[in-house]
Amino acid sequence: MKFMSIFIVSLMANLKLLLLTGVGSFIALDGFGIFGEEARKNMNIISFFVFNPALVASKLAKTITFKSLVMLWFMPFNVLISFIIGSIFGWIILKMIKVPHILRGLVLGSCAAGNLGNILFILIPAVCKERSSPFGATDICNTSGLAYASLSMALGSVYLWLYVYNMVRVAVSQRSDVSNLEKETEAANNNTHTESAPKSPENISKHSYTTSPPPLLPPNSAEMCSQSQDNMDKLELGHQLKPECTMAIIALDEMLKKQTLVEKIQLHIKDIATKYLNLKTLFAPSTVAAIIGTIIGIVPPFRKLMIGDSAPLRVIDDSVSLLGDAAVPTITLIVGANLLKGVRKSSLKLSLIISIIVVRYILLPIIGIFVVKAAIHLGLIGRSKSLYQFVLLLQFTTPPAMQIGTITQLFGVGESECSVIFLATYAVAPVALTLWSTLFLWLVA
Repeated sequence: MKFMSIFIVSLMANLKLLLLTGVGSFIALDGFGIFGEEARKNMNIISFFVFNPALVASKLAKTITFKSLVMLWFMPFNVLISFIIGSIFGWIILKMIKVPHILRGLVLGSCAAGNLGNILFILIPAVCKERSSPFGATDICNTSGLAYASLSMALGSVYLWLYVYNMVRVAVSQRSDVSNLEKETEAANNNTHTESAPKSPENISKHSYTTSPPPLLPPNSAEMCSQSQDNMDKLELGHQLKPECTMAIIALDEMLKKQTLVEKIQLHIKDIATKYLNLKTLFAPSTVAAIIGTIIGIVPPFRKLMIGDSAPLRVIDDSVSLLGDAAVPTITLIVGANLLKGVRKSSLKLSLIISIIVVRYILLPIIGIFVVKAAIHLGLIGRSKSLYQFVLLLQFTTPPAMQIGTITQLFGVGESECSVIFLATYAVAPVALTLWSTLFLWLVA
């Protein structure tokens, strides 16, 4: 394919998203009042529970079979590698640039999670339709390409909700903990100033627990100090606690000293799982939809019931597909509406935006070439599957996943900053995708 042909294909794919983004910003203007913050939040919830799962399930059920799933076994590892390497680069950015704590999950997610569905669904069919395409007949190329794109989108969705969602959640929860500590410190300091009068004997006895705690704990101390581990952290930082909490902490410390090594390890694992992992996201709507769509696609009886013009239950598949078609425009409109707020006021540094662009469009594609070439050299990918290789390479080159905007909207943090990142990365995408697509086509042809 000629350079100009690839450029036009890539440009059209990204212009569609940018135009929808502009529409979202336009209808979110104060003069219209039809796409305010409450409307965006409600639409985001509908997209999370209905549109995104329907898109994943319908595409997988139609395009994935048991045979194709066996042939594409390397793709899950390829996507996982792109997420891990992107996260490493994102962590380096956080070390180099001072980023507000609440936005760290957004930065890591933007570097790790690429748009592995929407862009591919637009770009691959367009490439297959070109006369000079190196991927053979248009219909065969289109069928195989949609299968690759469907599995890519499903994998990206699963990793996104298991990985990026938890990163944003942890960043928000840690920020909340810091805010609570600051409030408690301020309250303690105020109490210290107000209690500067000489203490009576009764008051002295109340505060004597710091040097000689009573032998017995007060009633209900366990309930009053349920977050004992957090209280221990606060005590180490010099924060003042209630007397009953301090006594409970001392008792807990004595109990921990008597624990065996195995019990201590179990306690730490439980604490980490509670603080940093949200196992409910294993059953996020998109994840469940990916499982259901895969089962329908690879199990012949289910496939015959629901997929195809002669299927008895094809009306279910048609209805789900109709809902799924609304996912991409809905998310894009929300991004455009949030962008209006981000343009007016954004705390992102220009160096941070440039760093994310460098990671997504320079560093990750270079790493992707080495990963795919190494897989071919080791025999993990057939040399004759040029379209499959092309898709694997594209998975390292796409702009950030649009569902990151859904995650930030759900938590109510970083919506405007996320939109600014999307505007910059998707504006650069036509040129970056064109240049890399040209190189990738030359490599796989």
